[in-house]
Amino acid sequence: GDIRIEALAARGNIALLEEQIREFHPRTVCVYDEAKAAELKIKVADTGTKVYAGQEGLIEVATEAKAKTLVTGIVGMIGIEPTVAAIREGKNIALANKETLVCAGHIIMPLAAREGVKILPVDSEHSAIFQCLRGNKKNRIRKILLTASGGPFLTADLGTFDSITPTQAVKHPNWSMGRKISVDSATMMNKGLELIEAHWLFNCPPDKLEVVIHPQSVIHSMVRYRDGSVLAQLGNPDMRTPIAYCLGLPERIDSGVGDLDFDALSALTFQKPDFDRFPCLKLAYEAMNAGGAAPCVLNAANEAAVAAFLDGQIKFTDIAKTVAHCLAQDFSDDLGNIENLLAQDAVTRRQAQEFIAALG
Repeated sequence: GDIRIEALAARGNIALLEEQIREFHPRTVCVYDEAKAAELKIKVADTGTKVYAGQEGLIEVATEAKAKTLVTGIVGMIGIEPTVAAIREGKNIALANKETLVCAGHIIMPLAAREGVKILPVDSEHSAIFQCLRGNKKNRIRKILLTASGGPFLTADLGTFDSITPTQAVKHPNWSMGRKISVDSATMMNKGLELIEAHWLFNCPPDKLEVVIHPQSVIHSMVRYRDGSVLAQLGNPDMRTPIAYCLGLPERIDSGVGDLDFDALSALTFQKPDFDRFPCLKLAYEAMNAGGAAPCVLNAANEAAVAAFLDGQIKFTDIAKTVAHCLAQDFSDDLGNIENLLAQDAVTRRQAQEFIAALG
């Protein structure tokens, strides 16, 4: 009852967005698809809500004058510019866009510090870490442990990976997610991207970050302290919990998520990730350790490869091959501004597309 929605953005689902406009009465909305934005503008002409389109529209939403917090749930590099614009307007960021920190953490975190803006994690893993760190000094940490379900192919025969289909890859055993993120979970690239995010979010050196496979997705992440303690955050796999935690700070508000039923849990199991099974995770570790432009290249190549896989252009195993190819190219580390980042992103996507065409 004490949260007001001032602005909303969507890619193209104007039917749902119209419902939300009529329920929540935002001052501003953006539809990324310009034709759909024009259609929505006619549909909601009686509401007084302003309708914008494209990247400029995203920035209008992100900088809505009366909003105090921007929730960035957008997928892809297009989330970076609106996030930067919001930070410069002094808005706190509830972050669920991986690319913002994976590619631009070296820009975003210092900018947020200068503007006195909080970067609050919405991803379940980073929210769990954030909760486990509260009230403890960071110099007492031994390891930050990000848990991963292992996705739908944790126990599948490696010999079948060449024949994995997009339909199989998007069927996550525990979470309901979009197609791109579901494929990233199947390759465990999502966990690699989350490692790089954690590096920036928590100012944590790479050697103190580790991935642990936990198929039940009940423990969302953990922090190991120097006294031998390990603090873990548990809960049902439901994104409403970390969203509610983020929006309710410093209070814990009702999320609508049911209680975790310990009687129904037969076991909580853990194992190390197998890099032969998940080469994308290995590539992400390497990019994190390399620093510079490597994470930007990793992300751009992966986005291009996943899109090609979902379109049926390449095999599941070609995703990692494409990323490895792009990381092996020469690239500049002059990424001190967003323009250079976007330029490197574009170059890497072209290189990935050329490699993908050659695979065909």
